[in-house]
Amino acid sequence: MSDHLWLWLFLLGAYHGINPGMGWLFAVALGLQERSARAVLRAVIPLTLGHVVSVSIVVLLAVLAALTFPHAIVHRAAAGVLLAFGVYRLVRVRHPRWVGMRVGFWGLALWGLLMSSAHGAGLMLLPFVTGSRAMMQGAMPMPGAMNGPYALGWLMVGVHTLGYVVTMTAVALVIYQKVGVSFLRTAWFNMDLVWAVALLVSGFIALMT
Repeated sequence: MSDHLWLWLFLLGAYHGINPGMGWLFAVALGLQERSARAVLRAVIPLTLGHVVSVSIVVLLAVLAALTFPHAIVHRAAAGVLLAFGVYRLVRVRHPRWVGMRVGFWGLALWGLLMSSAHGAGLMLLPFVTGSRAMMQGAMPMPGAMNGPYALGWLMVGVHTLGYVVTMTAVALVIYQKVGVSFLRTAWFNMDLVWAVALLVSGFIALMT
């Protein structure tokens, strides 16, 4: 993969980190509740864990499909999934509301998993997996234990997660220490709509290439 594609993976993770529905709003709320920046940072860890699990499941399934089925079938199937989920996100934007603010580590991790899955976070990595020549050939030009499509998949997840956790942490701390959540009443931006459109655009691009 080219350096530009790794950059896109990082930026995609950063976009997830900016989206308040993907974690930072929860972290800020917990920080304000406990009046502690440490509470904000503590919340980032389980939220990131849930995000990683959600994305990893999708990437693992994509790698297995890429190693089992012909490239054209996998690539078109990935495009179809993106398009279908993009339409779903346009018509259904409700989020899970089963949890309150008093949750522990595993509760936050489960919340991160559910929210990442509900937003289709891992699906946006499908074009990178199915479009990778190294993945389609079942090999990767890296030495030792890092050789292979599974290692490539984990590296994709790692780069994506780095963008997510760095951005989410930075946004959460800035909002907690400098801004506060009251600005959301006047500055709210519909990130879910942007995300749905991004899914659709990615699906069309994957289908055309």
